[in-house]
Amino acid sequence: MSIGFASSIMRDGIFQVLIIASPVLLIGMTIGLIISIFQATTSIQEQTLTFVPKIFAIFLALAFFGPWMFTSMREFTLNLFRLIPSMVG
Repeated sequence: MSIGFASSIMRDGIFQVLIIASPVLLIGMTIGLIISIFQATTSIQEQTLTFVPKIFAIFLALAFFGPWMFTSMREFTLNLFRLIPSMVG
């Protein structure tokens, strides 16, 4: 296995992680921003106010995007298993 092949596998893995994590992270960040704007306009400075809506939104995002995330990771893993013979030989 060459250095280029190994770096290609690492690059693809990092890209896969970014693609899979981005919907959940973006939803959590958006909900956090909305709650922060709400807190700033109403002068409510409760720390736990952001926690519950973000957790709820992240669970909903995982429920919605979960099948796609699983399929994407399965395809990536199967592709890695298909590449094993070319890594060894």
